[in-house]
Amino acid sequence: MGNKRILIVGLACLAFVSIVKALSHEPELGSARVVFQTSYGDIEFGFYPTVAPKTVDHIFKLVRLGGYNTNHFFRVDKGFVAQVADVASGRSAPMNEEQRKEAEKKIVGEFSDVKHVRGILSMGRYDDPNSAQSSFSMLLGNAPHLDRQYAVFGKVTKGDETLSKLEEVPTRREGIFVMPTERITILSTYYYDTKMESCEEERSVLRRRLQASFVEVERQRMKCFP
Repeated sequence: MGNKRILIVGLACLAFVSIVKALSHEPELGSARVVFQTSYGDIEFGFYPTVAPKTVDHIFKLVRLGGYNTNHFFRVDKGFVAQVADVASGRSAPMNEEQRKEAEKKIVGEFSDVKHVRGILSMGRYDDPNSAQSSFSMLLGNAPHLDRQYAVFGKVTKGDETLSKLEEVPTRREGIFVMPTERITILSTYYYDTKMESCEEERSVLRRRLQASFVEVERQRMKCFP
């Protein structure tokens, strides 16, 4: 009887651990990476294409079009968010027609169970849940009150030290927003694919092996057929 109780308790514990793991499971990042370059340092982030596919497609297209170049962080609220301005109004450089067309699209609210914790990327929007366009926040702390209310679409993969630097800039309050007193410009952006980078490494290794093989074959040829 005692052994049965131990077994039941053990199974219950395993089930509980499995449930906790399932609830806390982080979605898989896609292979694309985007880098925002600022005077405070670089911030690299990746996307959650299985969580918010429409949002990811939209933001990544804007990046590829150069839409975020010369844009800025209009909001820096320490411990809460660093928010990128809407592309249509936040850039200092004029937009071309293709950039403007993409920037003005409204994206359906892709709300999920992914938690708003430090490093998460979350779309900005108005009261309408389907009003997100191109402004988004990088979380500087945990914000559970945003869960299932704002669309999470990715996370910061490198550059947390840059976020920490942003948290130290002088700010002023305007209504509900805490804003930096200086313009924090996104000087430039670029993107790359981690899978392609991995393949390039493999190709490099293969080239070295082939070169080494060629040298060995040539050495044997010279030895056997002088």
